[in-house]
Amino acid sequence: MKTKPETNAGVLRERATRVLKKVIDPELLINIIDLGLVYEIRISPKTIHLQMTLSSPHCPLGDAIIRHAKDVLSSEFPNRSTVIDLVWDPGWNQALITENGRRLLLSGTDN
Repeated sequence: MKTKPETNAGVLRERATRVLKKVIDPELLINIIDLGLVYEIRISPKTIHLQMTLSSPHCPLGDAIIRHAKDVLSSEFPNRSTVIDLVWDPGWNQALITENGRRLLLSGTDN
């Protein structure tokens, strides 16, 4: 049975979201999904396109976070190229943190 393309795209986005939870902000010790740093994930037959931000334009570990995000996506989707656009508008703020992210911040762990 064939899966509807939009359903398949949703499944692929879920996979991408799951692997991006492995990318931890080294300063806040929370994954980039629950921090709300990932704004958009688009998946085409050849490309994974991620639009994201950092907690600050001056984030000293921003390159490492972006590199790790690219690595986990490339590993999960080896037949697609990974493109990451770093954007500053809208700027990140604490309101973007998920409920799970808030819980993790309070507990001090990323489980």
